[in-house]
Amino acid sequence: MSQIKSPLKGYLFYLLAASMWSVNGTVSKTLLATGIDATRLSQLRVSAAFLIMVIVVLVTRRHAFKIRNREEFKLLLLYGVLGVTMTQWLYFIAIELLPVGIALVIEFTAPLMVAMWVKFVWSHHIPKLTWLGLAIAITGLILVTEVWSGFQLNALGVASAAGAAAALAIYFLVGEKILHQENPRDTISMTMWGFGFASFFWAIWQPWWTFPWNFLEGQGQLADFSFSYSSMSIWMIVMGTAVPFWLVLEAIKHLSAQQASATGMTEPILASIVAWIILGEILSGWQIVGGLVTLSGILLAEYARK
Repeated sequence: MSQIKSPLKGYLFYLLAASMWSVNGTVSKTLLATGIDATRLSQLRVSAAFLIMVIVVLVTRRHAFKIRNREEFKLLLLYGVLGVTMTQWLYFIAIELLPVGIALVIEFTAPLMVAMWVKFVWSHHIPKLTWLGLAIAITGLILVTEVWSGFQLNALGVASAAGAAAALAIYFLVGEKILHQENPRDTISMTMWGFGFASFFWAIWQPWWTFPWNFLEGQGQLADFSFSYSSMSIWMIVMGTAVPFWLVLEAIKHLSAQQASATGMTEPILASIVAWIILGEILSGWQIVGGLVTLSGILLAEYARK
């Protein structure tokens, strides 16, 4: 018996997930301010999330641990190392150097990169409305960077956010390829393996016995409340990664691709509000307008593509 769809339930689930990710941007930026390297924080996040997802898959679909063939192994490896690892790491560098909302606006241009790949590499037709969306998004980015008064943003931060967008585009493209195999893998086990290969990558690059565990003993401030860095790390892993991912999976059972895309665009807006309230990150009027224009262009391009 097919599940009865409830758009209202889908919107609520997705908005809750976006809210959690928005708070997580501020939490992660606070942790980065302790001096812990972005690579180490990325390692902690993906590895702990991987362990949580292993438990979920063990309980719900143990057969999904099996990687079926060499081709799927290569795709999952690419998905984990270039998609998951690079997106997380470059995003952390970006929010360390830029306001959280601006970093997310730039990262959210990933769908436009996907459209360009589909057009120029796969030689597929792209609707004219997508090109209009691209033009609108670029106009918005010009407003965000305020280029007429000299480049106001940290160059490395912008480059990292753009790199995170490219990695996220790889995440989308490879993930779509995995899901469109002859016998498609379910999204939960696919994400588990993505986090798994990301965890293996970091474990090789920087072994766990060199991890600076002492940073978890410190205390941080969010708004008027004090938190231990260990509790903030747990939030980042559970409420900022595992739970919102599950909420999105539940949401897309009730929403169309267009509805999901539109709801997802609330994350940079919510993240900017949270960072403004807690971190005091104030965006200029042009940056706010530019962010909204960019997100509108991305949404238009996504709507046309799907």
